[in-house]
Amino acid sequence: MAEKVSKQRTIENDVSLQGVGLHTGKEVTLTFKPAKENTGLVFKRVDLEGSPVIEADVNYVVNTQRGTNLEKNGVKIQTSEHVLAACVGLEIDNLVIELNASEPPIMDGSSKFFVEALEKAGVIEQGAERKEYVVNEVVCYHDEKSGSEIIVMPAEEYQVTTMVDFDTEVLGTQNASISHLREFKDEIANARTFSFLHELEALLGSGLIKGGDLNNAIVYVDKEIGEDTLQKLRAAFKRDEIAVKPNGILDNLTLHYPNEAARHKLLDVLGDLALVGTKIKGKVIANKPGHYVNTQFAKKLAKKIKDDKRNNAPKIDFSQVPLMDVNDIMNTLPHRPPFLLVDKIYELTESSVVGMKNVTMNEPFFVGHFPGKPVMPGVLQVEAMAQTGGILALKSVPDPENYLTYFMKIDNVRFKQQVVPGDTLIFKLELLAPIRRGICQMQGYAYVNGKITTEAILMAQIVKSK
Repeated sequence: MAEKVSKQRTIENDVSLQGVGLHTGKEVTLTFKPAKENTGLVFKRVDLEGSPVIEADVNYVVNTQRGTNLEKNGVKIQTSEHVLAACVGLEIDNLVIELNASEPPIMDGSSKFFVEALEKAGVIEQGAERKEYVVNEVVCYHDEKSGSEIIVMPAEEYQVTTMVDFDTEVLGTQNASISHLREFKDEIANARTFSFLHELEALLGSGLIKGGDLNNAIVYVDKEIGEDTLQKLRAAFKRDEIAVKPNGILDNLTLHYPNEAARHKLLDVLGDLALVGTKIKGKVIANKPGHYVNTQFAKKLAKKIKDDKRNNAPKIDFSQVPLMDVNDIMNTLPHRPPFLLVDKIYELTESSVVGMKNVTMNEPFFVGHFPGKPVMPGVLQVEAMAQTGGILALKSVPDPENYLTYFMKIDNVRFKQQVVPGDTLIFKLELLAPIRRGICQMQGYAYVNGKITTEAILMAQIVKSK
């Protein structure tokens, strides 16, 4: 049975929430806005000049002190994980998260209110296919200092299990799991953040949690609490009385679940792994997770996804008739031999193209390029890739024979191995963004025998010929 292809999702309407940032204590308005296909999850600081955007990308993580904090070009987003977890839990791919401060509102310390707002805005399906990384082998990250470990293994769904052990009597070993993201809303979203009393005192001393109160964080009392400490807490949280409940929790909060701490750690894992930038099809097992370990694992996984994508050579059945042969290609492109460097096109969609060139000894450039040891010039490999990309670019116009593609920029060119006579070059190019105003940006790869030889990012402009 064919695998069902899922579509990207966003929201239908704008929706806003107000509150205070946990660490900054600043009043903040957060507005969720719909985003176009392939935008991803992005934060937008509307309080700053130019309304700069920070993508939810693990490469922008700058520190993980009491939250996952991002920074791009000096612009910061603090405590991103609860908002991102809500997006993942509702399987929203594209969203603009506008803020008029650096930190989202803490609300009750969970993702509950973000989930409710997004559902109120209306989650809708878009036309583009969802990008998904299918886990085929175990990927592991281990932190020797803390003993924390996160792995992901093959599974049919995105599943997460968290196991926590804080080695305290008040909060011992706990675990939590979800086997499908549809469980997030009812089982995980309302699990609130928590802290131990000794951490709380340190945070207050460091000037953090200025927006905290005893209604948006569970505080586990893991030490004897004296009158001096109680007095400091009363002053910090502007409370006349503060007490310790029999279950070891400070003041009047009632746990939603006996394992609420483990459930919140699962929420954090989902939010932090959203920074990988693609949906994961696999089972994550996190032992003693934390924001540092989560984001280190996310960096490792993101790199593996990138490497796998680069090395994922298209599989072509050369016994099949191609979509375009050399005559069809010449009807689309203005190039002619000996400068026509694409022989066949095997795949062509709205966002990608796969082409082929047989490299033979009678290529004219071999006459003078390293005589006696013929090697295809790298610049001509890029040109062949660009011509293949031209087929993709011209697919966006109804009469491609009346248009030309002029390449404007080539970035991040890398040559991995030599291309010699007898090799069959396979080219794969994918759009990095929708074509707008005739501007086409593509990621291109070239392969020989399943191994990558060349890669580059190409930008072209589609222009009507005179």
